[in-house]
Amino acid sequence: MLESVISLLIYVCVIALVIYLVIWVLQTVVGIALPPKVVQIFWIIFALIVILLLARLLLPFGGHARLF
Repeated sequence: MLESVISLLIYVCVIALVIYLVIWVLQTVVGIALPPKVVQIFWIIFALIVILLLARLLLPFGGHARLF
């Protein structure tokens, strides 16, 4: 269980780095001016996906206890 949580957190950090680099390349190298709200929406979507993955990992039965 602990190994899967640690590996998920490592994957999350790598994906966050990739998203940051993509946004950085689009803004500085390519020259596309992304509005701050668009960047904020990307990060909110990323955070919601991470929360769902952690909840699914930590609560494999949807938060309900199995009786049998």
